[in-house]
Amino acid sequence: MTNPSGSADIIVHVFGRTDVGRTREHNEDAFIVADLTTMNATLEPEVREHRTGARGSLFMVADGMGGAAAGEIASAMATEVVVNELDSRWRQAGDHYPETFARALKLATESANTRINKYAIEHPENRGMGTTATIAGLLGDMLYLAQVGDSRGYIVRNGTAKQITKDQSLMQKLIEAGELTEEEAEVSERKNIILQALGPEPMVKVDLTSQQVRRGDTLILCSDGLSGQVRASDIARIVAEDPDLVATCRKLIDLANENGGPDNITVIAARFEGEGLDTATEEEIPAHQAYSSESEMRATMPVNAASIPEFEPDTTEQASPDRDATTDEVPVASSIMTDSGPRATVPAAPSAAANPIAHETKVPAGVLRLIFGAVAFILALIFILNAIRQN
Repeated sequence: MTNPSGSADIIVHVFGRTDVGRTREHNEDAFIVADLTTMNATLEPEVREHRTGARGSLFMVADGMGGAAAGEIASAMATEVVVNELDSRWRQAGDHYPETFARALKLATESANTRINKYAIEHPENRGMGTTATIAGLLGDMLYLAQVGDSRGYIVRNGTAKQITKDQSLMQKLIEAGELTEEEAEVSERKNIILQALGPEPMVKVDLTSQQVRRGDTLILCSDGLSGQVRASDIARIVAEDPDLVATCRKLIDLANENGGPDNITVIAARFEGEGLDTATEEEIPAHQAYSSESEMRATMPVNAASIPEFEPDTTEQASPDRDATTDEVPVASSIMTDSGPRATVPAAPSAAANPIAHETKVPAGVLRLIFGAVAFILALIFILNAIRQN
């Protein structure tokens, strides 16, 4: 990975645009682009083309839902919370480690969920409000993505667009189960049903992935108003037609509207250049890739069993009030949602935390000796009494 401190130049060219579409009366989408080093979160020239600093860059698309103004509130709140959380958890943090950055993205997404859910509870008229979120953070030559819902991320490389996020949707589950093909899912009447969003539930499971970017790669983030109407091959073609990202965003939105424009349409296009990036080989094909921290990927050293001292277990167990409890992932009840809000709830499978394994009870040796002694005495007494009766 290229040094995140910016010793080698990585240049970001970026533009974003949103459109109400041809059917909706108002726009519930939101997006944000930010230079996290300077915390400049506008599309002014200094952000539309900037060198990534020590804190990297942020790109985010949110697609609100809930009816009336609730969707607009949710998507705007999500972008605001994510930026503020990254400022406090990452920009002002004491280290520049990639693991800290990836963790900050995930925690910022979870914080946005908590904030939206709390707002909906305090404002019953907006109960059920929510938003999807596709959040991409660039640090060095690594792109980290936090995904909730069915907005998408694509990487266009060597003339081909590959989806690097995975929809949290009913259609995606059916495709993975082999019940539907991708072509059948595209025309299904249930294609707008999503399994998660920020806000409707108090807990959310964030899909955290990573992707190494190469010189000339173009990142496309979009709401389903674009991905539902424009194929990946069309995205690749339009990106290749014009190096101007303003034109790219306009052409993508125009094509989605030409194909019906049934929803709000939002797209961010970011192209990565600079000496800090390597050129992609033919074998390097972008794909959805779960994030693993460097500590998780670090190989363990082989150990000779003979060198390990024999372990003598302590027969007495002392309870400590400061002992850390083992925590498991909390099961999330995923709501099935469409643009009109929650429809049903899918009960989550119980986790190990909900069904803890009983611990074996240890009996002190002294107690065992007392028990065995008493049993021996009783048996001896019975033997003597029987002998007396026989005489």
